[in-house]
Amino acid sequence: MDLEEAGSSARFLIRDRDGKFPALFDAVLADAGIQVVLTGVRIPRMNAIMECWNRSCRRELLDRTLIWNQQHLLHALREYEKYYNTHRPHQGIDNARPLRALPPAVTDQAAITRLDIRRQQRLGGILNEHHHAA
Repeated sequence: MDLEEAGSSARFLIRDRDGKFPALFDAVLADAGIQVVLTGVRIPRMNAIMECWNRSCRRELLDRTLIWNQQHLLHALREYEKYYNTHRPHQGIDNARPLRALPPAVTDQAAITRLDIRRQQRLGGILNEHHHAA
């Protein structure tokens, strides 16, 4: 395939548990040195969730970054993963972040005018986090 012509090879293939993939399919891939990784059981929306994550990662990080080598790529992806799970709001879960609870609503109008918001940059300013100053 094109990977062989470029001097690269695939090490993993992620696939679902659909019956259209017989055991022979996995055996052919194993002979080629490709490890098959199966997706979770009874997770019908996993593909949509991963497509959303991949699209966000590419649009917010990789399209704005010149990656130098594999070590730099892994560092950038780890930073984006932390940002994605701890700071970035998610529309599908009421603007919450997966690893943090929703903050309490501010009902005092005077407190809103006194908010002191600080920005923290990640990855040289590609990702920005905003926090209330203590």
